[in-house]
Amino acid sequence: MFENLTGRLGGVLDRLRGRGALTERDVTEAMREVRQALLEADVSLEVARAFVEKVTVRAVGAEVIRSVTPGQMVAKIVHDELVAVLGSDAKPIDLAATPPVAILMVGLQGSGKTTSTGKIAKRLKERARKKVLMASLDVRRPAAQEQLAVLGKQVAVDTLAIVEGENAVAITKRALNEARRGGYDVVMLDSAGRVTVDEELMQEAADVAELAKPHEILLVADALTGQDAVNTARAFDAKLAVTGIVLTRVDGDGRGGAALSMRAVTGKPIKLIGTGEKLDALEDFDPSRIAGRILGMGDVVGLVEKATENLDAAKMQATAEKMRKGSFDLSDLRDQLDQMSKMGGLAGLMGMMPGVAKMKNQMANMNIDDGLLKRQKAIIDSMTPGERRNPDVLKASRKRRISAGSGAKVEEINRLLKMHRQMADVMKSMRKGKGGGMLAGLGNMLGMGPGGQMPSQEEIQKLAEKMPDAGKLPAQFPGLSNMPSKFPGLPGLGGVNPLKKK
Repeated sequence: MFENLTGRLGGVLDRLRGRGALTERDVTEAMREVRQALLEADVSLEVARAFVEKVTVRAVGAEVIRSVTPGQMVAKIVHDELVAVLGSDAKPIDLAATPPVAILMVGLQGSGKTTSTGKIAKRLKERARKKVLMASLDVRRPAAQEQLAVLGKQVAVDTLAIVEGENAVAITKRALNEARRGGYDVVMLDSAGRVTVDEELMQEAADVAELAKPHEILLVADALTGQDAVNTARAFDAKLAVTGIVLTRVDGDGRGGAALSMRAVTGKPIKLIGTGEKLDALEDFDPSRIAGRILGMGDVVGLVEKATENLDAAKMQATAEKMRKGSFDLSDLRDQLDQMSKMGGLAGLMGMMPGVAKMKNQMANMNIDDGLLKRQKAIIDSMTPGERRNPDVLKASRKRRISAGSGAKVEEINRLLKMHRQMADVMKSMRKGKGGGMLAGLGNMLGMGPGGQMPSQEEIQKLAEKMPDAGKLPAQFPGLSNMPSKFPGLPGLGGVNPLKKK
């Protein structure tokens, strides 16, 4: 979503970093480009103007002029101010109230409100171990209540039984009573939406809020609507005192301005972002990490989060054992491709690694997409067990058979075998104590050079506190070294060899 903005800001900051000294004119010209980039990304004029003014004041001050690396200092200032615009601190959903805690979901029709309700319920059930009840208050949109019931079955969360003829207030009263009787921790109320903000919509939401006394009123806004999302947030907040925002379709090709403007204009924190259609495609909105993504600095902490949630500990342990012995066959590669798919695909993972965002053109030329992973897995599935164990036996006739079975070209099979050899070499170098771990090795294997800025100890510690089960990962997690003791199962995000025997 932030691709264009990342490219523009990255280009400006790279030019500043390339200069040994900066004049006030250099900074002013650079900030003019930054302002233009923000406006083109659909950031509101008032937010863009205030942002550029704050950065300029700091960038022409003594802390930059006297700095040994003024360009780097300006980049840091831009990052810090970007974090400030986005909200400084992450604000998760607040459940600190007497159960059942009511959460009211509001927003326009088509913003993804019902799907977001299901995603949040799944998240609360699995991560916070809460017993959740969902209730649809939308009696106007055809099949809206049935849609929530289907989502409830998919995420194994209870939904309130549908009673024909009830209005939103009556459904709310019944949901609250059922939540109390059933011992539920959270009751989620999915309110009705409209195509546009109107008085009837607002009054209905206000009546529900007055009855339910929700601890959280979450506005679901579509990031692709740009400045309209900001205007919608203002309207709902004026009537309902919204406590937080859920921004959907962040994985789309929008210009990203809504995310940057929303917090600054409304004063309400963005709590969650929807990153895809799947019911687990929901992330906490962390301003520092989002700012890092926008500026092309990557999000390694987010990468570790994805790994912790999606990787199969038993398979990772088995892979670690093979790596200790110096063996890495095509079955192992097939498992790795599977794990990559679960974590969002190779392009998604690489986009979270430091420095890789600047190489989008190179990645595009490599045709890195989910289809590539599927084709590679199909190629390996078309091989015999013996061929997977010993790829050297794959001569022309065998490759033609595999090509016919997988639908892939022989050239694709050769590329896969080359990638396997390179990965095997990376594993061997890690085993001998060389290289910078799995992440650096993967970057080098793809011709992208070493990684870059790793997360600070403070960032990793915050992640550790949010993820109490992280230590359940296998003791040799490939390629993630130098973790603090809170992460006994994640021994490395840096240059220490994670496979070297003590």
